[in-house]
Amino acid sequence: MSTIPEPEQARPWRPEDGPRPEVWTWPNVDRPSLEVWSAGAWRSAPVMARQNWVDGSVRYQVEVDLRGDTAVTIHTYKWPQPGLRKGHASGSEPSRTVDNRRHGETRRA
Repeated sequence: MSTIPEPEQARPWRPEDGPRPEVWTWPNVDRPSLEVWSAGAWRSAPVMARQNWVDGSVRYQVEVDLRGDTAVTIHTYKWPQPGLRKGHASGSEPSRTVDNRRHGETRRA
């Protein structure tokens, strides 16, 4: 039996936290990933966004199947914590701009 605790989800940003976090995204086809400890296994979690908060903390918004039953949900976690570890890196540079191509939009003929 593992002693790794499951990670705690981060609460959303609130105005009293100061300025809104700086948000970075990657192209949908080349996102980095984290691994999330859940239900006794490490689960791959592609990163949707990285949030850099004004207090210096970092949060990652990920898509993850926490139970291993193909039910993928979106969760945000403060980094670091024991139930999270690096998955794989992206070969693409992150961006702060809004670009629909980065979110999987397909071109129409």
